[in-house]
Parts: sequence; structure tokens; C-alpha cells
Amino acid sequence: MKNILVINCGSSSLKYQLFAVEESTKQFNVIAKGNAERIGQANSFVKHSHDGEKQKIEEFFPTHKEVLDKIISLLGDVKVDAVGHRVVHGGEDFASSVKITDSVLESIDKNTPLAPLHNPANILGIEASKKALSNAEQVAVFDTAFHQTMPCENYLYAVPQEWYKEHKVRRYGFHGTSHLYVSKRAAKMLNKDEKDLNIVTLHLGSGASVTAIRNGVSIDTSMGMTPMSGVVMSTRTGTKE
Repeated sequence: MKNILVINCGSSSLKYQLFAVEESTKQFNVIAKGNAERIGQANSFVKHSHDGEKQKIEEFFPTHKEVLDKIISLLGDVKVDAVGHRVVHGGEDFASSVKITDSVLESIDKNTPLAPLHNPANILGIEASKKALSNAEQVAVFDTAFHQTMPCENYLYAVPQEWYKEHKVRRYGFHGTSHLYVSKRAAKMLNKDEKDLNIVTLHLGSGASVTAIRNGVSIDTSMGMTPMSGVVMSTRTGTKE
């Protein structure tokens, strides 16, 4: 049995869930979950749920490090074996989840211009987690990784090649973790091998996107270089592609 802490960091927030995973059966159960808001502000707080008990801790958390320290103390003697970090943008550097090394952190930082609001916050969470849970394995999971299988005719725009070569202007796609999971679940429910599956998956919520999957891999998706393209969303205009 391993305990895996999953973290989603914003610039002033942190959402988390702790899973107990049975390695032999791949079954998992949620042990604890919660969120922190207004990190760095006087009215910051942590909402925590553990074994059915809910509590709200209202105190000043100057950085993500103090939030993680508080979460670890709330978990008591539960050992965290690994931490999975949601990272928004991996650019063209990552086509799968990876163990976090110094070079991986450098690559995430290098892709910050493609996600200036998200990647810096993701890095904050990773660095805080490495300090607070130094013995736990750290893994980065990228929203963009699943879409790295798209052919160039589907990810390139009709703009000068220099824009792509020098400024990385291309379609990247997002919500990749959701589309990957949905495709795997669909394959299981249809009793098919993932490689034999040709489907369209939908990620529906405040943010939304559509992905075409052929033989188990993404070949096209509605979101472009920025999340403004694609279907209409709650706070994004979309383009009705």
C-alpha cells in the first residue's frame, strides 16, 4: 500500500487529495482532501477533510510551504510516499508524466511564457513539496502531454514558420489528463483495447474542450495555443470551431 498526495497549485491557492493505493490491484481510496485559499494574505485558511471529519483552519499562511506543513501535520502519522503535481504547460518538452528533477523544473520554468499565470504557481508547489516532503517521490503530470501525439497538420497554424520556430506558436491542447482518463475508462467499459479505440472525448465544466482520439492517442483537439479557442466556456469566448 502506498499513499499518494495529489496537488493542484494556483498562485494563491492549493487543492489536494491523499489516496491510499493498493499496488497489486490498482485500487485506491481517498484518505483526506481539502484546499487552501488566499495564501500570502492575512485572511488565508485551509479546509481539510480526513476520515469524515471536516475542519477549517484560519491563520496566516505566508507561502505554499507553510500550507503543506499544516496539511502534513493534519494527516498525523500518515506517511506520504509520492506527490503528484498537476502542471498546466509542458510545451513540446513532455509527452508523458515524469519524475521531477532539476532539469525538469528548468523545462517547466522555460515554458512559463506559454502559461504565465499557471506554471509559476505549479513551480511554487513543487518546490514547497520538495522541502516539506523530502523523502517522497515527486512527479509532474502535464495538461498538455496527452496531445503531443497530434500530427503537425493539426497543431500548426497558417502563420509564418518563424512564429512557430521562434515563439512556439502552435496548438497545444489542454485538459489532457481528463481526456486520457475518459478514453481509458471508455475502452474498459466497451471491453476494447485502447489501441483499437476511435472516439471523441468531451471535457465539460467551467473550462471545456473536445478531443479526437484515434487508436488510443490524441490526433486533434479544440483548444489552441491559448484556452480562448474552441468551444464556448464560462469565462472564455471560444471560437465555435
